[in-house]
Amino acid sequence: MKKSIAVWAALTAVTLLMTGCTAGTPAPAAAPVPAAPSKTAAAPEPAPAPGAARAAAYRKWGIKPLPAPPAPPAVKPVKRTPGGPVPVISDVPTTDKVVFLTIDDGAEKDPAFVRMMDELDVPFTMFLTDSVISGDYGYFEPLVAQGHGVANHTLTHPDLRTLSPDAQRREICGQQRKLRERYGTAPRLFRPPFGNWNEATRAAAGTCGVDAIVLWRESMQIKNMQYQRGDRKLRPGDIVLAHFRGPGELKGRTMTEMTATMLRKIQEQGFTVARLEDYV
Repeated sequence: MKKSIAVWAALTAVTLLMTGCTAGTPAPAAAPVPAAPSKTAAAPEPAPAPGAARAAAYRKWGIKPLPAPPAPPAVKPVKRTPGGPVPVISDVPTTDKVVFLTIDDGAEKDPAFVRMMDELDVPFTMFLTDSVISGDYGYFEPLVAQGHGVANHTLTHPDLRTLSPDAQRREICGQQRKLRERYGTAPRLFRPPFGNWNEATRAAAGTCGVDAIVLWRESMQIKNMQYQRGDRKLRPGDIVLAHFRGPGELKGRTMTEMTATMLRKIQEQGFTVARLEDYV
């Protein structure tokens, strides 16, 4: 009996040593189990305010935000009288401190310009010539989708004054048809190449569904604005001409650089840009 008790005591002692416990020493507490990470996603960063996003877009292109244009007039100041001659305009009668951007032909097809116009949301009207856009009609589709106006600049860019009335009609009506087929709507506005027109041009435009022949008061060159008036100043309602041009024609400058310079010159004189189709 004493032998059994001794064996039992020895086994108990060994067990206590193996578990790290001795008489009078409590066993260590179990390590706390770390809490499971929360599955709740972090709150997203707040989106920038619209004004901040617009300012950032303008900074990207090296210019300051233009003021928002006024609401379009309730009655358009330029309207064709039913059955009357097509109006010929270089500016729009308005007291609003706005000018209107028009860009001609379509020769340069710079993807950066499409991004620029989308980010800045500056309206303009493109007067397109079929012979220079036919290689890539698709380039202009996102510009149309952004809401920029599509207007007529003839099929082949001739000096219309040298053509017969029938030939002028083919140039104007033919481009009306092409642009309607490509971009979904027939243009209301027409610009004769080089600004050259005669009464046969006016009559032909009228038979083709044109509401106004659009000339210009200022034209944007490589770095400077060219003015028709001696005071070299913008006036409310002026129509500004530019072209789809690239570094080859702009002495190494890009179309986006030319456009940024043009917008700065407009802003420096206290003007903003409105949509020509809202006034004509």
